[in-house]
Amino acid sequence: MTGASPAYGAIEDRSPRGIAGAFSRAIRSGALAPGDRLPTVRDVAAELGVSPATVSAAWQALRRTGLVVSRGRAGTFVRDSPTTWLTPRVRDLVGVGDTSVRFDLSRGTPDPALLPSLGPALGRVSARAATLAYQEEPVLPRLRDVLATTWPNPDDTITVVDGATDGIARVMEHVVSLGDRVVLESPTFPPFFDLVESLGAEAVPVELDAEGIRVESLRRALETRPVAVVLQPRAHNPTGVSLTPSRASALARVLARRRDDAPWVVEDDHSGAISTSPDVSLSTLLPGRVVHVRSFSKSHGPDLRIAALGGPSGLIDAIVQRRMLGPAWTSRMVQSILLDLLTEAQSMDEVAEARRQYFGRQRGLVDALASYGVRTTPPDGINLWLPVHDERAALLHLAASGIRVAAGTPFLETGSASTPHVRVTSGLVTGEDADEVAAALAGAAAH
Repeated sequence: MTGASPAYGAIEDRSPRGIAGAFSRAIRSGALAPGDRLPTVRDVAAELGVSPATVSAAWQALRRTGLVVSRGRAGTFVRDSPTTWLTPRVRDLVGVGDTSVRFDLSRGTPDPALLPSLGPALGRVSARAATLAYQEEPVLPRLRDVLATTWPNPDDTITVVDGATDGIARVMEHVVSLGDRVVLESPTFPPFFDLVESLGAEAVPVELDAEGIRVESLRRALETRPVAVVLQPRAHNPTGVSLTPSRASALARVLARRRDDAPWVVEDDHSGAISTSPDVSLSTLLPGRVVHVRSFSKSHGPDLRIAALGGPSGLIDAIVQRRMLGPAWTSRMVQSILLDLLTEAQSMDEVAEARRQYFGRQRGLVDALASYGVRTTPPDGINLWLPVHDERAALLHLAASGIRVAAGTPFLETGSASTPHVRVTSGLVTGEDADEVAAALAGAAAH
């Protein structure tokens, strides 16, 4: 229900900041309670005599502070329990609720049972993990050599960072300035929207199809003269789409035409070793303009917090130098563990088995959904992007069945008119549970 709004006549400052401040005070005073729906943008704009864009900006400011959450067409609501250390879209993504659900398919995390065993690696590296000088090379030379054997561009300079998002954020901090535009897929990984917003830049959304970013959509986006394009080349989160070689070539041709103002291309290969799709990159097609990020969280363990970052030496060296004024380097002990996991036969076999298991689970769930009349293409990676009739109703239906999934809205550009979806971490659904989960998902899709 809609709570008690501030008295409109008392709002003297009718700028976005002033309107946001008035509603913030109403929330903090209790006049607007947790779960209350804010008035519509159109209604507030009419009452205050301002444009809807002004009120939308105020709502966006409230969302950034974590006081409210957008639920798509259902409206904007006072958040039930603010979690201030999470960024706005991540707060919207993880949600709150009963922790006793039978199937939590909302997190986008790998199955812990399919991660390689760390015990043997820890035993082997413990005797050689010491760092005796702060000025030692940031990357273990042997790890760099191993990474280079599968890196898409042999000319890239490679370093390591504390996870894919850390790497992408560091690239963006170097190439994006206040007021710049950044091309993002829509849908995409929600923190990318938060990152662009935190840099004072504007996100320019591009559409996807079964082969990756649509060429015409990118062509239109480039007319805004963006400084960067962020894309996921395989096992796209949330859709599971992987970029095809032919689409990569087509996108590169469009980008190459921007000779004087060519944007940086940042590739987030977050699921590399558990993906079944080819390793497709634009890096050899657009020399000197592509940064490739490869994470090992999905394949080897999220808490390792390590990813490889490669690109032109000028940019990578600048990032490494800037890190020396912060964390300086990614723990060489963690680097040693990753090196062991990438080279020891047992660990390599375990990752290969995980890839096979995820492949089978995705197809098993898709086949089970088809038996209930819901047809979708088997995705790559660990997520399934499921169209639903109504997002909120679908979430409630699944919660009643003991299943939690992620709302689709945080993955989309704010105000997108896209078909409602939910993201299902389908890689967690084993064969024995596929039919039960598929029945619930089919019911949710119809609500």
